[in-house]
Amino acid sequence: MRISFTARHFKPSERLKEFATSEVARLKKYYDDILDVDIILDYVKQEQVAEIVVKVYGQRLTVEEKSEDMYKSISLAVDKLERKLLKYKEKLRKFDKERIVENIETEIE
Repeated sequence: MRISFTARHFKPSERLKEFATSEVARLKKYYDDILDVDIILDYVKQEQVAEIVVKVYGQRLTVEEKSEDMYKSISLAVDKLERKLLKYKEKLRKFDKERIVENIETEIE
């Protein structure tokens, strides 16, 4: 899993970078086939925005969270991304099961 980090309109501290990469590393336990992760942090007026883009095989999952604290934004975005990854993983499993059932039915006939 390759992680790229971008900060817009501010200079991030090392502590913030480490926190963001460690939070994103948690996603590995939900889905193993993550190719790339882009972490984009931004200040928009009084809100602090964390956007995370995860690239998996054939799909891009994007999440954006805004709050008054950058650490909170990152945590909320990762939590939302966990739910998206689990939903994506379940969708893949369902698709594979349907394909297996179709193959079995054609072999029986």
